[in-house]
Amino acid sequence: MDLSFSDEQNMLRDSAERFVADNCGVENLRTVRDTEDGFSRDYWKQFAELGWLHLPFSEEQGGLGGTPVDTMVLMESFGKGLVMEPYFSTIMLAGGVLRQLDECALIEPIMEGNLLMSVAYAEPQSRYDLFDVTTTATKSGDGWTLNGHKSVVLHGETADKLIVSARTSGDRRDESGISLFIVDGNAPGVERRGYPTVDGSRAAEIILENVSVDADALIGVEGEGHALLEKATDEAITALCAEAVGAMKVLVDTTVEYCKTRQQFGQPISQFQVLRHRMADMMMEYEQAKSLALVAALKVHSDDPVEARKAVSGAKVQIGKSGKFVGQQAVQLHGGMGMTDELSVGHYFKRLTMIDVLLGNTDHHLKRFSNAA
Repeated sequence: MDLSFSDEQNMLRDSAERFVADNCGVENLRTVRDTEDGFSRDYWKQFAELGWLHLPFSEEQGGLGGTPVDTMVLMESFGKGLVMEPYFSTIMLAGGVLRQLDECALIEPIMEGNLLMSVAYAEPQSRYDLFDVTTTATKSGDGWTLNGHKSVVLHGETADKLIVSARTSGDRRDESGISLFIVDGNAPGVERRGYPTVDGSRAAEIILENVSVDADALIGVEGEGHALLEKATDEAITALCAEAVGAMKVLVDTTVEYCKTRQQFGQPISQFQVLRHRMADMMMEYEQAKSLALVAALKVHSDDPVEARKAVSGAKVQIGKSGKFVGQQAVQLHGGMGMTDELSVGHYFKRLTMIDVLLGNTDHHLKRFSNAA
């Protein structure tokens, strides 16, 4: 099997890395994290002009028909630059749901950069279970009325529209009976409480109190929203894994370079055998994470759902373990300044920590992997 990137994928990687090198990184993070949006809308427009927002959508939907490996190439570059724009929440999560629909009028404005969306799937009690839903949607005339509380909605404060999972039938933890609705972010009854996350990004708690939506707000088949969510989140996890690989690469390279220049006892600390072993272990963890991230990208669209699920969860487990190890070693080998805001190392470690807990941590995916057999 040829695992090398195509010419088009290499061109995508080169253009993304040029943009990241010129515009992103820790300095940009410090600039935008305290703004109202938490990201640059100018950069978001440039993403659209560069075709990055079109990448994962099919040609029939007006997109570029990119594969998960194409997305992996782009997300790895984003990971190297700590990109703050809501690509994951709008294109991978919300877009991942919409891509499964035969027709959706929201896809075109998303690709043009004129519409931001988020998926409100998590609840205070649900942990990582997509099917644990207490938010309700009851029929009201020709439409629906939604009530409930959604947690950690990524970029939920700035989203123009939300995809909300709500229970239309069944008990709290039933996989059936969950439906998905498009809700305007500023609709009456929608309360959004935004806050910064540990990595400098933004999320929101969203309270829905008697929110009325029309009948056409229901997307997909009533009661079958869980399958749509699960497929979208699996593909989104492969993108997260790729982003983590990019962040780990920066930490490995930065740490090796620092150890080559930091002098102790009259020689670079990279000459000390115990530290050389640590750096070698960091590189091994990075390579393992990169390999499994590629496997997940190759298999996430497999016709065998068990194979796809195991590949995705296996990659997420390795990313969690490798990210923690690489981040901890990078901070340790940089000494006390590894904990400071001024140094990039801590920011990449925080992002890796956030990636570990998004859409299921290591323990969750170990259990999911074992149950998939």
